[in-house]
Amino acid sequence: MSESLITQQPAFPPALFRRSIADALEMAHGVDAIAAEERAASLAKRSLKKESKVWGLKLIISMMDLTTLEGKDTQGKVWALCQKAIRPDPSDRDIPHVAAVCVYPAMVPFVKQAVAGTGIHIASVATGFPSGQTYIDVKVSETRQAVAAGADEIDMVIDRGAFLSGNYQKVFDEIAEVKEACGPAHLKVILETGELANYDQVRKASLIAMFAGADFIKTSTGKVTTNATLPVTLVMLEAIRDFLHVTGKKIGMKPAGGIATAKLALAYLVLLYETMGGEWMTPDLFRFGASSLLNDVLMQLRKEKTGAYQSGDYFTLD
Repeated sequence: MSESLITQQPAFPPALFRRSIADALEMAHGVDAIAAEERAASLAKRSLKKESKVWGLKLIISMMDLTTLEGKDTQGKVWALCQKAIRPDPSDRDIPHVAAVCVYPAMVPFVKQAVAGTGIHIASVATGFPSGQTYIDVKVSETRQAVAAGADEIDMVIDRGAFLSGNYQKVFDEIAEVKEACGPAHLKVILETGELANYDQVRKASLIAMFAGADFIKTSTGKVTTNATLPVTLVMLEAIRDFLHVTGKKIGMKPAGGIATAKLALAYLVLLYETMGGEWMTPDLFRFGASSLLNDVLMQLRKEKTGAYQSGDYFTLD
């Protein structure tokens, strides 16, 4: 594991887990930006041998939240996406199914029907996605309705306006209310890191989300110019590791947006392993927000198997 990128260590003992905004802010120390960027760049240069690469590519597929979040989504499109989620490459039964299908709340019933009995999770965005600029009552209601329709994972967005204004208590309270509304469903909290200005803010938002009850923290909606990056993911993983040290609670991580190639996704796996260890190399604790990524991974797997690159025309469009 790497040494922490924060400038100080947590100020209270590991056995104490009070779940308050004060505890989150107490751990929100500064991040060494240069160290984060240099370490992320160094890890991205690691090369993998053939066996490790094939294993990693299959693991990436098993970690994907295969996603469609467009205003033009139809039942037919969502149904087809679910079939691909179940059997990404119909010609190769060694390819695993994805972790989850992620859609808007209105599409959850169709996903539930399509993936029944497969082990694939049903994820729904909620809380005024992607801006988060709506009333808390609406956020809670939308979350409850999505869970009632069959979602077992909710991807919520924080109120970045409140966060950037310094109203951290509002951000904390909204996450806590949405977590309660989730009931048995897992909560992924989207920070929209591209709008948070710097790594210090990313760490602070990560800690607020975790102390408020997040089961996962997620980089981005995929709807802004800057989405997931390796340095930002490293900062978030460091926050997860420090949170585990303090509370004993494991929180998952989901980079999303802009991860379109197998090569880049493998770099994220290396970053994950070197920061968190082998224990985190599971869909239960790490996900990729993915749409176009799946086809590139399938093309790379076919190349490793046959020795020749395949055209994207050999695989269905997502």
